[in-house]
Amino acid sequence: MTGEITLRGRVLSVGGIREKVLAAHRAGLKNVIIPRKNSKDLVDVPKKVQEDIQIIFVDHVDDVLDLVLHPEKSRSARRTAPGKAKTETGAQTAPPGA
Repeated sequence: MTGEITLRGRVLSVGGIREKVLAAHRAGLKNVIIPRKNSKDLVDVPKKVQEDIQIIFVDHVDDVLDLVLHPEKSRSARRTAPGKAKTETGAQTAPPGA
């Protein structure tokens, strides 16, 4: 997982997504969690890498915790993003007070 969070738990975008995803791929990782705001940065990632790795977008730290601590529960809640066969998304709703 890469990203920064606010005191209220919102996940902010970060730099170097291409390099981070490529490094994860080289290390043999199959799942990568990145901020949803960085989804536009995936155009720089080779298609072969995108096919080999499951990229999960998150908006809030609660999404990350669900994915990491309760993978069986969150797996059924994730939905595939349009146009991205192997890319999945986390919850779409903002938490109260965000």
